[in-house]
Amino acid sequence: MSYALIRVTRDSGLDLGAFARESGTHPDLIRRLVALGLLEAGRDQAGELWFSRGQLAALGRVQRLRAGLALNYAAIGLVTELLDRIATLELALRSARAGEAGRPIGTAGQPARRPGG
Repeated sequence: MSYALIRVTRDSGLDLGAFARESGTHPDLIRRLVALGLLEAGRDQAGELWFSRGQLAALGRVQRLRAGLALNYAAIGLVTELLDRIATLELALRSARAGEAGRPIGTAGQPARRPGG
């Protein structure tokens, strides 16, 4: 089970200063996390960083992993990739099971045969 620890109201972009204020994180740390690939940011014509509000949740995840498991930022990148992969595989497994639930099952777990077939 997962749940959001922050409230996201709309998906407008945030510049670095606004993102830092909303997250309570120093802008230099945010720049470092972008450089490490832990946060995704776009750049405007002046080269300034811009973030979607969804990146606030990504930053929260990074902060929880850092505080809860005392991982360095390089390890957090690996852990987040593994967690995302696990979530994808679990979703695929649930979808496959839901698809099988609609099929009738014959003896010994084999799909039921159609008459005349």
